[in-house]
Amino acid sequence: MVDTKTLQSVEARLARIEGQVRGIRGMAAEGRECVDVVTQIAAVRAALKKVADMMVANHVEQWVGQVVSNQAGDHARDVEELLKVFNQYYR
Repeated sequence: MVDTKTLQSVEARLARIEGQVRGIRGMAAEGRECVDVVTQIAAVRAALKKVADMMVANHVEQWVGQVVSNQAGDHARDVEELLKVFNQYYR
């Protein structure tokens, strides 16, 4: 579960990214210079990376809190879940 503050920030960033993507689509339809379109694509990629960074950080914070509070828990499963997130993110 994403904390409220992170969720609000992620939603705002994704809304801006959505607008950027619509802008890129319009640029392509207008026949704008490839360099301009690629520059905007790079900006969207960077913005998406920031959102992913925020989500991974939120997940790690929650995971650490769960592990610390659940001393009798299945830590192998917890570690497996955390590694799954990192593996998806760092491909």
